[in-house]
Amino acid sequence: MSIGIGSSKIPLSEVVSVLLGKSSASKEYQIINYVRIPRTFAAVLVGCALSLAGLILQSVLNNSIAGPSIIGVNSGAGLFTTLIMALLPAYFELIPLAAFLGALTTSLLVYYIAKRTGASRLTIVLSGVAVSSFMGAITDTVLTLWPDTAISRTSFLIGGLSGVTMDRLMFPGILIFIAFVLAFIFSYDLNILTLGDETAKSLGLNVEKYRFGFLVLSSLLAGSAVSFAGLLGFIGLIVPHVARLLVAENDNRILIPISALLGSVFALFCDLLARTLFAPFEIPVGIIMSFLGGPFFIYLLINQKRRLLDD
Repeated sequence: MSIGIGSSKIPLSEVVSVLLGKSSASKEYQIINYVRIPRTFAAVLVGCALSLAGLILQSVLNNSIAGPSIIGVNSGAGLFTTLIMALLPAYFELIPLAAFLGALTTSLLVYYIAKRTGASRLTIVLSGVAVSSFMGAITDTVLTLWPDTAISRTSFLIGGLSGVTMDRLMFPGILIFIAFVLAFIFSYDLNILTLGDETAKSLGLNVEKYRFGFLVLSSLLAGSAVSFAGLLGFIGLIVPHVARLLVAENDNRILIPISALLGSVFALFCDLLARTLFAPFEIPVGIIMSFLGGPFFIYLLINQKRRLLDD
């Protein structure tokens, strides 16, 4: 559907013909190969990356409302990406690395603040909101002082997939695949980590080492996504919860592949809506995700408050 549907109406027979390489000289070939296929791959990658990053953060921080956009991981990646684009535009290939370092810096900063002030669920979220606001303010300042930065301000801050090319997706795609494989390999250790520090230590797990490693993985995933999709929000919050509802258990060995698949499907669906709802005009996919994610986040907050009162 993502490849076949868009603001330009292309018959299904023509789509199949292009995919089979039979219409290489047509206008439809240009649209499908250079616009829709890269965008479809981008949606698959960003959905997989952010949903896995959210799942890992929720498990590591033992907080059901943690997510890359909620605790500021995306903002850190966005700041470092903006700095590279503004100050070192000739080094475009450094953007994925910069986004990863920004995400990791924010993750560690939020974790450090929460640990020093008492790592309750509320403290982690409040720390993330504070750090996210600070990072966002610096990003706005950079984009204001360097208005010629090689990104669309609105598209980047809200999040969007327009203009993505296969070349730009290659390196982030490799990083996301590596992070997915590592997350799956160490999914049993992530299960142990979710039992709490004392229980995990009693089972022989080096808690600090594994927590840092998983924070690195989530930062790699979130940073890779931000490097080509901007500051997309809520997908890392919503998808892990939906995955848990579907499989009715909290085993990360199952949740990791399910979350990756659901995240990709969700991102593809949101991108399809962004392209077709107001065709021929297009809205950033981040707006669609915010419309869906905002109410869901409020529901999680109310539900968590109810649970605390019941306890």
